[in-house]
Amino acid sequence: MLVKTKYFGEIDLNEEKVIIFEQGIMGFENYKKYTILYDVEDGHSGSISWLQSLEEASLAIPVINPLLVKPDYNPVVEDEILKSLGEVNEENIVILLTMTVPSDLTKMSVNLKAPFVINADTRKGCQVIAENQDYQVKYNVFSIFQKMKNEKGGH
Repeated sequence: MLVKTKYFGEIDLNEEKVIIFEQGIMGFENYKKYTILYDVEDGHSGSISWLQSLEEASLAIPVINPLLVKPDYNPVVEDEILKSLGEVNEENIVILLTMTVPSDLTKMSVNLKAPFVINADTRKGCQVIAENQDYQVKYNVFSIFQKMKNEKGGH
């Protein structure tokens, strides 16, 4: 199926890559179909990917694997909330955090409080509120990215 995207133009997307958010996502409850796009022009999958709406081309949210920025990330969520995703286990669960990337990169942050949880087997997802009291909505990650860049030999 052909899909218009915000950053990648029109792409041919395999139906198996469609993720359904039955409740939509916060602020965009009317949009239910998404896919995850990776910018792999540089030859390897980067740490940031895009949660792209298939119903609204301009809706593309930068997302990241939480373990890259908080290795001990373990959101506490009521099991009831995840039931709509089907049987979730360590092999099929995908957790992503939304990123905010302002023009002042030193203020780059992720939202630890409201992760996306996706069952890769059923291709169903939902956005949840983590009950962890210490998880911030704006967790600054600039220094973490600087450290990763330096470890890769970048500047």
